[in-house]
Amino acid sequence: MKIHEYQGKEILKKFGVPVPKGEVAFTIDDAVKAAEKIGGSVWVVKAQIHAGGRGKGGGVKLARSLEEVRERAGEILGMRLITHQTGKEGRIVRRLLVEQGMNIARELYVGITLDRQRSQNVVMVSTEGGMEIEKVAAETPEKILKAAIDPQIGFQQFQARSLCLGLGLAGDAFKNGVKFLLALYKAYEATDASLAEINPLVITQEGHVIALDAKINFDDNALFRHPEYEQLRDIDEEEPLEVEAAASSLNYIKLDGNVGCMVNGAGLAMATMDIIKLAGGMPANFLDVGGGASAETVEAGFKIIMKDENVKAILINIFGGIVRCDRVAKGVVEAVKNVDVQIPIVVRLAGTNAELAAEILENSGLKFLVAGTLKEAAEKVTRAIAA
Repeated sequence: MKIHEYQGKEILKKFGVPVPKGEVAFTIDDAVKAAEKIGGSVWVVKAQIHAGGRGKGGGVKLARSLEEVRERAGEILGMRLITHQTGKEGRIVRRLLVEQGMNIARELYVGITLDRQRSQNVVMVSTEGGMEIEKVAAETPEKILKAAIDPQIGFQQFQARSLCLGLGLAGDAFKNGVKFLLALYKAYEATDASLAEINPLVITQEGHVIALDAKINFDDNALFRHPEYEQLRDIDEEEPLEVEAAASSLNYIKLDGNVGCMVNGAGLAMATMDIIKLAGGMPANFLDVGGGASAETVEAGFKIIMKDENVKAILINIFGGIVRCDRVAKGVVEAVKNVDVQIPIVVRLAGTNAELAAEILENSGLKFLVAGTLKEAAEKVTRAIAA
């Protein structure tokens, strides 16, 4: 689950991570009041969307007077902000973060996430603050320093000191940097985050180390331990079809292809998407209807797939283990009649009562393309789109 920058900073403050003074604003007048409350003579007005690259897209602006705060807020609030992470459709800006201006001496990068190959959290730092870390990793990987964290002993001070030395910090900046990294890791672990990224992490002229930006993502599987974070969810920033699918207890992720996929089981769904690509097609979604797929879940899945205008054909791949294939077949027939699907549907059912399921599909009076193997199903669905 993603949250906004201002929400992430509020959480980080509770763990002693230094952040600039800031206030969220939903209107232009709110932005001006926020600047007055913060005080000073320089403010930064920042668009709040779930995407990086906001500055390059015109979503971060400096203001040197309250009148400029009003102007900048008016320019950003309501704009369709397009960045490298939003795609060409962009995101509508519905809220702002107004922050105090900082006396910046250096910009750095720090990120914490799970290294799945090592099965350990890893703390990453770089002198290339403000840049896309993916670009740094691709072009100058030697500028990224890492410390793998043993889960039994946690993030140690010597590791934080080593990283700060690698960043070239000295004096007060070094001491504050060590404290910053230790506090950030504590926040990451305590909140069950899947990502904590500060880009840029700034060193001020006075030697303070401050999170100028904050990207915090939570592990959805651990949210039951943090019910207070559920209220931070911004539905407007999420894919509408994914939100609808979650309400029906379906695991759905929208993709860019044209083959709608309905599968039971995450592993089988991944394999199905791979084989579609091998057959020359492009999956339009990941959709796992679960091991106990019923007529209701199948119908809900059809409705969600059909709302994606890019879908030109559907591939249903169900393995009958816990759920019988004949029961799924009846659900498919019922769902297609109720949803009125007008595009080709390829069905591959294997497992318990697969033969009976084939008879149900054949006698339904509907034009299903039945496949015996997954390879055959992928080839049929790609041919159906090309026809």
